[in-house]
Amino acid sequence: MEGESSPGGFKLYEQVELQEFRDKFVIKSKGSPDDGFFIDRRDGSIELLGDGDDCSSGPLKTSTIFGVVGTIRLLAGTYMLVVTSRKEVGSFHGFPVYRVMSMRFLHCNEGLKVSTFQEKKDEAYFMSLLKLVESTPGLYYSYETDITLNLQRRFKLADGWMKKPIWKQADPRFVWNKNLLEELIEHKLDRFILPLLQGSFQVAQLTLKSSPATILLISRRCTRRLGTRMWRRGANLEGDVANFIETEQILDVEGFRSSLLQVRGSIPLIWEQIVDLSYKPQLRLIDHEQTSKVVERHFNDLLQRYGETIAVDLTDKHGGEGQLSAAYAAEMQKLPNVRYVSFDFHHVCGNSNFENLKLLYESISEDFEKQGYFLIDAEGNVLEEQKGIVRSNCIDCLDRTNVTQSFLAQKSLNYQLRQIGVLTSSECISMFDEDYRIFRTLWAEQGDDISLEYAGTHALKGDLVRYGRQTLAGTIRDGMSALSRYYLNNFHDGIRQARLLFLPSVLYMDAIDLVSGHYTVNRSGLSPFQLSGFDSLSYLPIASALLVGGLTVTTLTLNQAGRNTQRFVTSVLCAGVAAGVMAMISANGRQFCSRPRLCGLL
Repeated sequence: MEGESSPGGFKLYEQVELQEFRDKFVIKSKGSPDDGFFIDRRDGSIELLGDGDDCSSGPLKTSTIFGVVGTIRLLAGTYMLVVTSRKEVGSFHGFPVYRVMSMRFLHCNEGLKVSTFQEKKDEAYFMSLLKLVESTPGLYYSYETDITLNLQRRFKLADGWMKKPIWKQADPRFVWNKNLLEELIEHKLDRFILPLLQGSFQVAQLTLKSSPATILLISRRCTRRLGTRMWRRGANLEGDVANFIETEQILDVEGFRSSLLQVRGSIPLIWEQIVDLSYKPQLRLIDHEQTSKVVERHFNDLLQRYGETIAVDLTDKHGGEGQLSAAYAAEMQKLPNVRYVSFDFHHVCGNSNFENLKLLYESISEDFEKQGYFLIDAEGNVLEEQKGIVRSNCIDCLDRTNVTQSFLAQKSLNYQLRQIGVLTSSECISMFDEDYRIFRTLWAEQGDDISLEYAGTHALKGDLVRYGRQTLAGTIRDGMSALSRYYLNNFHDGIRQARLLFLPSVLYMDAIDLVSGHYTVNRSGLSPFQLSGFDSLSYLPIASALLVGGLTVTTLTLNQAGRNTQRFVTSVLCAGVAAGVMAMISANGRQFCSRPRLCGLL
């Protein structure tokens, strides 16, 4: 029966029936129709289905949903988020994993009818944020196993842990909808509670000298300091950093399973980057008395969770990045238990010398190899444990970081395959063209996923991961992505399901803060419309001109790309910015309007 414990432990209801009545929504298991609950459309109250509840007749609509994500209370009502479509993307420890393809909020807000004008206005704004939440990218889950815990940690759990409800098994750092689950947990709806992971889930098959193998790459985004590029940088006072992601590479071959963990995250200082229409806004380091404590808290957390840490800083050593990097290095000198390595990626590797990462590897190879990896045999015996972690960062923790992590992952994979006996001591995966291509593609696609979630575009330098060198097509693609990042971060932030959301980028930040619990709606607080100045409505023509201008120049100068690629990409960016300036001038007389700023409260 659906909902019974799977061989791995607890199992959620996979297909759920949603019945929509005039006064309530009824949600119940298709396999166990007596098990369910309803939520009142007037006040959002939740009650379990009882023997006396007659929900069999009169629904306005009946449909199938694939999970309940949670609830959120606003000024005049409660809203329940459900999964309306999904896609199976692979398996994790033998259990299917799905990607969320679409979600929908069920509105229980009849209280709007008796709300004040200002409350209705505020509620409408909050509801617009929920529409953004519905299109959140990169959400994954499983009905039969928790996907937030890495392989090594799973094996250290106490007996019976997997029999617990999945939400209790999960690492709360990586549960995207943690804040939305509270009411479901309160009503003990364990088989309906669906923890979601945001990040990336990539799986592929390798041949490896006639030894079939599965390689899995899973990235887990931390929820403690969620946000988008430019709008959330650095650390908070607790030591949590922006764009913190745990990436695990798992190999399954000949009965052996191995795992390598790496982490990335924004430089753990208190700093910001204010969007000001410049292509590369100035970095501003905030002088705070707690800075040293913030850095210490961050690395103490890593030490407790992962062991000895190598902090690899890939930022430039000049300009604004150089100042930030110097401040980081100064703080790291105060932490003798963490090894800090500064490696100016742009200076050493440029745009194409990917192989120069061997210089970085030579400097950390001894410690990296001592950290090792996790390895178990077919009987579940632990043969190796990972004793530490490499923490990489650039400014965004996207492009340079992904290239570097893929390089280290390749080195570790070679050691694993040699220990298992698939490769000889003189062989490495790069000698097997098709397997190597699959491996690199896996890392490149993972980089794209993470970049889309944080920056709104595909990753730059993807060719370095895919091919080990920069190609002409990749240079052009990077130029377009760089232009798109400028456009998105300054005006509209975020590509959602292959369409641009024509809303100021701060709206998406507000949506993130709302759903993650960093901002709480309450009637006694200030209206969000009382927190802002005035913003131009002319963003759309500026941004459109940027894209049109950039793409036009791209077309006109494509035939010159082979002679001077750098000049070509520069011309694209400059033409786009120039077009944007012209649009700004022409739109100077447009009307201004106010809009709320939730993030101003944080």
